[in-house]
Amino acid sequence: MLLRRLLRCASFVLLASCAACRREPAQPAFTPGLGEIMTLTQMRHAKLWLAGQAANWPLASYELDELQEGMQDAATFHPTHKDAELPIPELIDKMMKDPIQRLEKAVAARDSTEFTQSFDALTEACNACHRATKFGFNVVTRPTANPYPNQSFQPPQ
Repeated sequence: MLLRRLLRCASFVLLASCAACRREPAQPAFTPGLGEIMTLTQMRHAKLWLAGQAANWPLASYELDELQEGMQDAATFHPTHKDAELPIPELIDKMMKDPIQRLEKAVAARDSTEFTQSFDALTEACNACHRATKFGFNVVTRPTANPYPNQSFQPPQ
């Protein structure tokens, strides 16, 4: 009787062990491509401009923060690029840090004139980064129209 119980327990343990061995391998985590990250960054750039032009400073602050998160994602997920002169994190720090800080100050001060100048400096920094990564054919400009007709950029009343 005791032998039967031991055999049953051993069989159960062996069966459970074999079942655990047949697990499917874990799927790798999704990593967005640099192009996808940059497309979202371009969207944030446009929304930042539209919010600043409407003097919707809370929205401008939000979009600027989102823009920075996108650049951090680019640095994290794509630290190097085959044609870049420097690693992506270094390029972002070297080229984007000062224009972003200027924009943060302009938004915090609710200064439309400084916002426009700082936005243009940020846009030029984006283009300089594109040139440094051999993507100079991708030229970013100020938006000339609102591509988001389903969003109001005016400050809430």
